[in-house]
Amino acid sequence: MNNYHYKAHPWHGISAGDSTPSVVNAFIEIVPTDTVKYEIDKQSGYLKIDRPQKFSNMVPTLYGFVPRTYCGNKVAEFAALKSGRTGIKGDGDPLDICVLSERSVSHGDIILQAIPVGGFRLLDNGEADDKIIAVMKGDEFYRQWNDVSDCPSSYINRLMHYFLTYKNLPGEKSTCEITDVYGRAEAHEVIVRAMQDYMSLFNGIEDL
Repeated sequence: MNNYHYKAHPWHGISAGDSTPSVVNAFIEIVPTDTVKYEIDKQSGYLKIDRPQKFSNMVPTLYGFVPRTYCGNKVAEFAALKSGRTGIKGDGDPLDICVLSERSVSHGDIILQAIPVGGFRLLDNGEADDKIIAVMKGDEFYRQWNDVSDCPSSYINRLMHYFLTYKNLPGEKSTCEITDVYGRAEAHEVIVRAMQDYMSLFNGIEDL
């Protein structure tokens, strides 16, 4: 009988990591040199082309998601609590992560270990779409950053500008807003909540 080996689904078949939330696995979908936006096809687990990048917008960091996470009720509740907004829902996707690295990575569809240092709370048409900011584990330069407060404001501003504008044509009103930039402790809370949302949705477990 033949033995068949199948590729693990990046969202469901890979763990978030053994040391979450201090260190997480990140599945990278796109890198700064990509001129099209790739994203995971949720059914097959393969990367698909979502759309060409509009104009000169290119993602400033390695960008992907934390496996076995989901932005659902618990992430939305935390976003509402911290932002003071009402009626927020989770965006229904895995938790996004931006990973800083001194080294150039030529393509996505890879897994790496990342150390969360903060994040920002993005609301897209009233849906919580948090972006975790992390540094690649073992990176010679960025490992000195333990919290988002250690990062130069220019790095954070570049990231914020990208996510506030990458969907829009010139003159269009943005549907996205960033209500908060937060540090490592809050990033850890968002990650834990996203893991709980995943377990609740896919395993029928309310709490981890």
